[in-house]
Amino acid sequence: MRVSPRLAFGLLMLAATGLTLAGWLLGEMLRLQACPLCIFQRLLYLLIALFALAGVLLPGYSRFWGVPLGLTAAGGLATAAYQSWLQLLPDASMACGFGEPTLIEQIVDWFGVRWPSLFMATGFCSSKDWLFLGLSMANWSCLCFLAILVVAAVLVMRRGEC
Repeated sequence: MRVSPRLAFGLLMLAATGLTLAGWLLGEMLRLQACPLCIFQRLLYLLIALFALAGVLLPGYSRFWGVPLGLTAAGGLATAAYQSWLQLLPDASMACGFGEPTLIEQIVDWFGVRWPSLFMATGFCSSKDWLFLGLSMANWSCLCFLAILVVAAVLVMRRGEC
């Protein structure tokens, strides 16, 4: 089955927005404390949704919009994988939240001051407060970013436009 680029971008936009809202809602309902890496991933999902919206509105440039979308997904995958590593070896991960703020922490702080209900980071990156089927939220985020990266690669490499 061949899916049009416009539909693929639309589904990516819905998925990224849905993942952002699901993470926020789970945090609110279960009183989870999001860490700077969690919030950064939330921001990356919103950026993916923005690039996907551009792909929906400008389907003739789907290969173009697939590139920043894929790069953002790769960055999200790296961030989620790093957080998964921090959760796997919490004793070796004393860097998150201590010392001078990293660029990611500065970005998260900037958004957290402006929209605290959605972007305030108060948790520790090594905490695994929520598990589903044995995987933490960071583990699930790895899988989601990987899926988005695969779809972006297909969009960039396919021949037919629109």
